Amino acid sequence: MSSPRVSQERPAPGPSGPFRSLREAWVALIGLSAIFLFEMMSTTVLNVALPTIGRELAAPTVALQWVTNSYSVVFGALMLVFGVVADRLGRRRVMLAGLALLGVASLAAVAVTDTSELIAVRAVMGLAAAMTTPGTMAMAFRLFEEEGLRVRAITLISTVGMAGLAIGPTVGGLVLSFAPWQVLLLVNVPIVALAIVGIRTGVPADDAADLHRAPADLTGGVLGTATIVLALVAPTLFEDLGAGSWAPWAAVAGVVVAAALFVVRERTARHPLLDLALVARPQVSGGLAYKAAAGLANAGLAYLVTLQLQLDWGWAPALASLGMLPQVVVLIAGGPFVHRFVAWVGIDRAAWISAGSVVAGLAVYTLFGNLGYPWVAVALVLVAAGMRVVGAAAAVNVLNGLPRNRTSTGAALIDTATEVTAAVGVAVVGTVLAAVFVGNVAAGHWSPEQTGQFRETVTISGAVLTLVSATLVAWAMRRTRPAATLPGDQPDQPDAMPAETPATRA
Repeated sequence: MSSPRVSQERPAPGPSGPFRSLREAWVALIGLSAIFLFEMMSTTVLNVALPTIGRELAAPTVALQWVTNSYSVVFGALMLVFGVVADRLGRRRVMLAGLALLGVASLAAVAVTDTSELIAVRAVMGLAAAMTTPGTMAMAFRLFEEEGLRVRAITLISTVGMAGLAIGPTVGGLVLSFAPWQVLLLVNVPIVALAIVGIRTGVPADDAADLHRAPADLTGGVLGTATIVLALVAPTLFEDLGAGSWAPWAAVAGVVVAAALFVVRERTARHPLLDLALVARPQVSGGLAYKAAAGLANAGLAYLVTLQLQLDWGWAPALASLGMLPQVVVLIAGGPFVHRFVAWVGIDRAAWISAGSVVAGLAVYTLFGNLGYPWVAVALVLVAAGMRVVGAAAAVNVLNGLPRNRTSTGAALIDTATEVTAAVGVAVVGTVLAAVFVGNVAAGHWSPEQTGQFRETVTISGAVLTLVSATLVAWAMRRTRPAATLPGDQPDQPDAMPAETPATRA
């Protein structure tokens, strides 16, 4: 969406101008919320059906794993590219094309007869998600000029997504009790229809003057995509083959080489895919660091708690799902309080407090999680409360620090940082577990020695992730403090974002 430049006379609200309340933008927010609902439900709702899919399609374990991974890898790898594309071709246009592709891919699930076809369908859905998801946050940001409304809009959309994430497994299990598994993908079709109606009727058309017109950097796109693909595949290789195999370490080396080549390319290209000078601005780099710290800590905790409840403590899956209830409750119920908290402490302080809460939750679990479930519950609550705020606060910080014609790129950076750091968090836990634990982790019925080895894994991997996450938060705090903002860091005119004022904090 395009927003007129800030002038002394405020433009009239409506489909061609910024909105002055959430109520005025309700049609657009419904469409954007539907997109985020799909993103959050897309993995969890299908995970419940994997055993059924395996039986009906005679799928081996590796194939079932790629039913999930094909979506995640394509989605994570292409978000940045399509964020850049959207800033050039039009955010609304790219989002609508992605929604149409998602609808077609969901309908194609009816014709699936083997796992290779299902993997292909899931990969296309990942492509569609990469076209639509970054634009969700960018559009929510651009619908409003006031920072408080931006925070509330992003919080509202994320609340819908969190609800979908929480109810996904329950809905999936209920549907499977009376319908075939294909219905779990067909449910995307009405969500897509709702999103298309909301975007077409509620979001203003792209303004040609508000798009980024520099030529596309194809080489940078290939190198950036290769870096992210390898970063997302490496954890799977560590989990499947173990740290003793050469393949996962080759993937890690590939990440380093591809990332180095990408940086060199972006620093020397006349029209880079990603202007690294923009990423280095304090608000942008600091916001991304907060998101990375939270993603790293959250992924590590979620993986460890899942293993602990079911394999260490022997809880049944149903009881283990109840054990995660404190986190679910906070994620859903905390939505109405996010914008109040941000208005109270300010956007910068909210970002570091919330990211710090996530890191503190992991630290509590690392130190005291083996002493009993109450400590696990405290850790889950701290992490959930932090994740609830950091998503909106860090995102607004990043987008505030970028020119107006780079908002989709900024949103894609945020999502990519979350995806990659989550994969790294799982990889750290998996690597330590493979090095310390003797035997098959998933077999259950551990011996006392294996139980001790798992708890040693919790201590080592939890400490590593806590230290790295805390370092990222500390660096971001230092980076975003007022003294760190230099005149050269501000967005260039005429693309500058409006300066923050006490009024916009309200």
